[in-house]
Amino acid sequence: MLQEMSAALAVSRIPALPRTGLDPSAFAAQGAAAAAAASAMPALSAYMSAAGTRAIPADAVEQTKLHVLDTLAAMVSGTELPPGHVALDFARLYKETTSTVVGSTLLCGPIEAAFVNAMLAHADETDDSHAPSQSHPGCAVVPAALAVAEQLGVDGNRFMRAVAAGYDVGTRVTMALGVSAFQTETHISSHAIASLFGAAAAAASAAGLSASQMRSVLDYAAQQASGTKAWQRDTDHIQKAFVFAGVGARGGVMAAELARLGATGVDDILSGADNFLSVYGPHADAAKLVDGLGARYEVVRTNIKKWSVGSPIQAPLDAIELMLKKRRFTADDVRRVVVRVATSEGALVDDRDIPDICMQHMVAIMLLDGTASFRAAHDKPRMSDPKVRSVRSRVDLVLDADLEKLMPRRVANVTVTFNDGTTLTERVDAVRGTTENPMARAEVVAKCRDLMAPILGAATCDRLIAQVLTLEQVGDVRALRPLLQPGGRQA
Repeated sequence: MLQEMSAALAVSRIPALPRTGLDPSAFAAQGAAAAAAASAMPALSAYMSAAGTRAIPADAVEQTKLHVLDTLAAMVSGTELPPGHVALDFARLYKETTSTVVGSTLLCGPIEAAFVNAMLAHADETDDSHAPSQSHPGCAVVPAALAVAEQLGVDGNRFMRAVAAGYDVGTRVTMALGVSAFQTETHISSHAIASLFGAAAAAASAAGLSASQMRSVLDYAAQQASGTKAWQRDTDHIQKAFVFAGVGARGGVMAAELARLGATGVDDILSGADNFLSVYGPHADAAKLVDGLGARYEVVRTNIKKWSVGSPIQAPLDAIELMLKKRRFTADDVRRVVVRVATSEGALVDDRDIPDICMQHMVAIMLLDGTASFRAAHDKPRMSDPKVRSVRSRVDLVLDADLEKLMPRRVANVTVTFNDGTTLTERVDAVRGTTENPMARAEVVAKCRDLMAPILGAATCDRLIAQVLTLEQVGDVRALRPLLQPGGRQA
């Protein structure tokens, strides 16, 4: 009955249109769109409310653990980077005793801890990404769920399910808005919107809120929606970390905390006058908000990066790694490297002055080191090293219009010409770590160990990895706290 009343109310609020010359199908189309929007809220809020106690499939369990581990590793490694330094200084202004600030001995309230940890998680190009929604879910969802889970002392199962729910909700919001078309029309970043709603769903699920409270959570999240694409002009990655992660995690936890404390608002922000979808996505498809809920888990469709570099550089590094397995060679053996990627991708990484998003530099590093470690990808002084610059000068980046047609698949074609005149060519159609070519658990663990061990210490790092991979056995998620701190010591 409530659903039928909501649909009728939504339809009744459609402005009257002139009769003259109007195609009658326009009325039907508007009515159907309004009905879809009205039916989305009951389904979405009920799903969010039940997520914390609903068992999820084995593949979703496995991927959730790996994405939690991957995001924690991004947080830990982010403490050494400029956005991390800013975030940690912010944390020191809000010392409380509720939630962990990862990679430090600081504790904050849940809102501040979520914000700081999210900034840490996207301090770099290390965190996960979800191609269909053009978002980075983990960097906001995991910190939000962790902060509230610690605040309330929930168990590992609820925490894990809350994280999975965050991936499910945040990504569906931007997919419903239309992703690329939405960003082009509004200049609002899909990354900011997905992280906000994902964090809100994760935090609220961790808190065990009711379906009615979830409506308020979605309302308060919608009222905080923000984030323009101006982040593309940020050369230090600090504002990018704020837009992609920090502001979303903060707003999501705030929305959940307000609802938990009894704050009420608009009962259905997804339909009716001035609803979220009509304001932010005039061509939104509300049905996508609930499409596949409970059957298709978006965490399973989320990519984990193999290399801690910008996404357009992933495939070329994969290609060179594959070449090195076929033929042993060093940078001194190479006369020329031609890297072909999609035009839009290449433009983002062409001769940039930041090492981890500069294609030519990272290819040079890969040739010199035989790999591309986190530390090498962030060693800015090395960009001036004569040896590196010599190898870099032999790398040509070609913006390929044919590869652009394959987007959002990030395909790369790399040709290496050796001093003896022979060549090797490798085409990568599925980047390692994507859902089309996923990394095995051991690969994800090795990546995370490389990121965390230098900061936490090897023994603490190994204990943390073991705990995350057995989250369902953790009785209180606060048991992770000493393992998220350097040396494993208590705050």
